[in-house]
Amino acid sequence: MPKPHGGKLILRYQEKKADDFSDYTKIEINTNLSEDVLNIANGVFSPIEGFLSRNDLENIIVDKRLTNDTPWTIPILLDYDGKSNIKPGDRVLLVNNETGVKAILEVEEIYDYDKKKLVDAIFRTKDENHPGVSNIYSMKDKFLGGKITLIDSKTREFDEYNLTPRETRILFKEKRWREIVAFQTRNPPHIGHEYVQKTALTFVDGVFINPIIGKKKVGDFRDDVILKSYETLIQNYYLKERAVMSILRTSMKYAGPREAIHHAIIRKNFGCTHFIVGRDHAGVGTYYGPYDAHDIFNEFPDLGIVPVFFRSFSRCIKCGSVVNDKICPHDQENHINFSGKKIREILNNGKIPPEDMMRKEVAETILQFKQPFVK
Repeated sequence: MPKPHGGKLILRYQEKKADDFSDYTKIEINTNLSEDVLNIANGVFSPIEGFLSRNDLENIIVDKRLTNDTPWTIPILLDYDGKSNIKPGDRVLLVNNETGVKAILEVEEIYDYDKKKLVDAIFRTKDENHPGVSNIYSMKDKFLGGKITLIDSKTREFDEYNLTPRETRILFKEKRWREIVAFQTRNPPHIGHEYVQKTALTFVDGVFINPIIGKKKVGDFRDDVILKSYETLIQNYYLKERAVMSILRTSMKYAGPREAIHHAIIRKNFGCTHFIVGRDHAGVGTYYGPYDAHDIFNEFPDLGIVPVFFRSFSRCIKCGSVVNDKICPHDQENHINFSGKKIREILNNGKIPPEDMMRKEVAETILQFKQPFVK
């Protein structure tokens, strides 16, 4: 099992809750930022201990590394409107009602930054139609840098699926897993997903299925549908001692190759040795090439987690099985692609997709929900 990124698992929370914060300036943060606070506090974003300083941000933009030379590609930023007369050295209270987050920020720096330069480096575009670019442009004009300490948070839906890096590392040791491959998903599993996971699992001790949970767009599968469908797949088609599922609460940035590195670092912190990277990982639209997220790993020989690349996969009628472009000699006319759109259409009509697309038990689990899609 690899050491956490940067060599140490960061834990930034206060065991005994303080009651009186009346002297602290209070800043209400949105849910995405509160998730960042939780991920910092629980070590998911190790070695980050708080929101980034200008120097770290600049280094990430230019070199894809923190100032101490640790690989890091996605900035974790706290925007600020400048209205509260906060100054460096102050301690402020960050709060969010939805997550119940209360956290102390030790303000080390207040700064502004050229947002066009920022988005061009992170997303390789300044186009406001890109969701990540749009999100940066909508942020306030200043940023607060400094360490955080989590004081409180509340129990939330799906917490029974939520394991912290400290917990997964203990679990993997109990299972005597030395090599663990992580699989990220935002959808229920089809046959292609199962093929990718089991192909990678063949060479390691266990698979860590790690769905991203959070805000979804209209037409996406609901979080509860994703989790229940994976429970069904694992129960029926995986060895119990070889598969673990836990959620990841974080927002998608759609930063393509940079986000692929970020996602790999997160899974390294959970204790994984390998990370599955598919076609156009974390991409959106046509902003990135289909294998840009593969190529970027060449820049990080010191990342400390092994990427497992899958270029493409489909079901070959002649082979009679799921194949990828390295093992099947047959023409495309013999291939059935795993179209998420087509599977959605079939399920939306209340029907079960063909078994060469999705396991019957998984489809039946999805159809138990009156409305499996976000509206």
